[in-house]
Amino acid sequence: MKRRTLFIGLAFILILSLIACSGSGDNKQENTASSPSAAPESSQAPSGDKIKLVFWTFDRHDSDFVKEVVDRYNSTNPDNIEVEVTSMAENYVQSVDIAFSSNQTPDILRPNQDTTIPFVKKGYLEPLDGYLTEEMKEKFGPTFQDQVNQFDGKTYSLPNFGYTLRLIYNQDLFDKAGIQKPPTSLEELVATAKAITEAGKADGQYGFALNFKSPKSALDRSAREILQLSGYDGFGFDIRQGKFDFSPYAPIIEAFKQMKDDGSMLPGVESLDIDPLRAQFAQGKIGMYLSYSAEVGVYSNQFPTEINWGAAQAPSIDGTVKGAAGFANSGQWLAISSGSKNKEAAWKFLTYMYSDDVLQTYHERGLGVAAVPAIASKASKPDIKNSDGFMLTEYDALWPLPPAVNIQGLDYGSAFLKYMLEGGGSLDQTIEDLNARYNDALGKAVASGEVKVTPDPGFDPLKLQGTMLAQ
Repeated sequence: MKRRTLFIGLAFILILSLIACSGSGDNKQENTASSPSAAPESSQAPSGDKIKLVFWTFDRHDSDFVKEVVDRYNSTNPDNIEVEVTSMAENYVQSVDIAFSSNQTPDILRPNQDTTIPFVKKGYLEPLDGYLTEEMKEKFGPTFQDQVNQFDGKTYSLPNFGYTLRLIYNQDLFDKAGIQKPPTSLEELVATAKAITEAGKADGQYGFALNFKSPKSALDRSAREILQLSGYDGFGFDIRQGKFDFSPYAPIIEAFKQMKDDGSMLPGVESLDIDPLRAQFAQGKIGMYLSYSAEVGVYSNQFPTEINWGAAQAPSIDGTVKGAAGFANSGQWLAISSGSKNKEAAWKFLTYMYSDDVLQTYHERGLGVAAVPAIASKASKPDIKNSDGFMLTEYDALWPLPPAVNIQGLDYGSAFLKYMLEGGGSLDQTIEDLNARYNDALGKAVASGEVKVTPDPGFDPLKLQGTMLAQ
């Protein structure tokens, strides 16, 4: 225990020293995850000196594009501003926490669906309302959502893109197994995975996989989509009753477990992360998985592949579509750090990044589906293989987000994975335990004033269909 405590302490000191060192001297820091740099200390650069801004992001799929547009901004902006981008794929949240605790924060942050609420509660993000012009309010207004990019009437980030959720499949393995089309129900999903495995197991090919090393991430890119198309919230929250109910997960978890028990899943999925999964898919070893529209860029750049693959609407539980798949992570993109010493300069940079030219090019290069109606209406479809399969349809929609709660014990991803792997427990008991713990946490959050919950008995997921196209 003492050795573990010593190790954690030394790691903490190392990160602090890296942040401190990055703020000293005039040398430009390398853009690496292990060496985040600090924001400038003065709010006004001496005459003739550049105003240096530090931009932290966790995104990898768009890193080349971001570097390109930032370099262009650095060489053309008339305000003598220079922006340094640091992409940290690992330990992003921890690095932000440490930066704020040591008063050495970046100027621009990249929040997302998982981090925006914690960042707002911790006071990390600067409200943008005082900066927004009427033109910008009109442009981005249709995308504003409470508890997504607005909190207590204040706006903290503006959207750029979102991700559609799809079933990703290997057409070559479908052909090899004699399968005519992607599955539309859980029953068909299980049968398709089994047929692919039977046809390809001798060659190391399996029907299905998910990144179960991160169980919640795996379910949020798979079960979420299946549930929402079936008319249920994708995160276990019953909107009509205003409480958590994980029972709709049951047929999905049973189907996943059956594929695992049948041997139709790629061996070792319990320790498989998303990039190793993608690498295996690119090599033709996986028949199907569920994920986001970011896969278009992944197989064009990160894991170029020669396989014949496609994207299709995910199956629903019984083959009947009773809702719409959530348009994911579409509410936020960039934000100004509340600890920035150069907020005016940071806003000038954000104005550039949120310009029509940058947002439109982002969409047209296939980095993400435009979430801003004014951009989506005029942007061309990306000229990238398989991008058509990820474009918005009537079955994509913005769902209300469930309340954020702090539970005791395993989250729903880990609890369901434990049931799938160990197999000896009861799924009903797992669901009952999840409902009890999540609703207990919800009750405490409501009592403390951290969240507000209003049941909506008239909520109809069918009415979500076509809403993204109507904007």
